[in-house]
Amino acid sequence: MHELAVTESLLNTASEYAIKNNAQKVISLNITIGDLSNIIGDSVQFYWDMISEETICENSLLVFKRIPAKFLCQACGNDFEIQGELLPCPKCSSMDLKTIRGDEFLLESIEIEKDLEEKE
Repeated sequence: MHELAVTESLLNTASEYAIKNNAQKVISLNITIGDLSNIIGDSVQFYWDMISEETICENSLLVFKRIPAKFLCQACGNDFEIQGELLPCPKCSSMDLKTIRGDEFLLESIEIEKDLEEKE
């Protein structure tokens, strides 16, 4: 259910940005989701479709980019990526790992459409 709160935050940010920049509408949002973030893109999309109705963001596209988890082994210094379940270090089999990347949830960019005949 935390996807609803995240989606509301995205909507607020995109709407504020669009209004501040005199946009007619929001075209798309580019979002990066780390594999460890526990954010489900399909759930965000579901909530987005519902809560963006009748707003400046209605019918805008959410573009998700997933990034794999990356860890640093504290025992041997090896850094490595994983996709899926957490595994021990492939070099020394230690589980003493530090997350380097993969827990992100970032709004990278917002594409807006402005009125071409905007008055100065």
